[in-house]
Amino acid sequence: MAYEFTNSKGTKYFLHFKDVNLKGGRTQRIYFFARDIRDGSLDDVPAGYKVIETERTGMPILKKK
Repeated sequence: MAYEFTNSKGTKYFLHFKDVNLKGGRTQRIYFFARDIRDGSLDDVPAGYKVIETERTGMPILKKK
């Protein structure tokens, strides 16, 4: 089951990840929230991160602890 976050406005978001290739050839993992469950969904927040909500839009983001 994907990690679910409900913001203050009542909208549900699900945590996902994607591995992207950078210009220098290095691979980096990015984390993002989406309103639906897609490929690459995560069951829990990665170690060392916490979920916060932006003040304006209520969009959840991951922040390092």
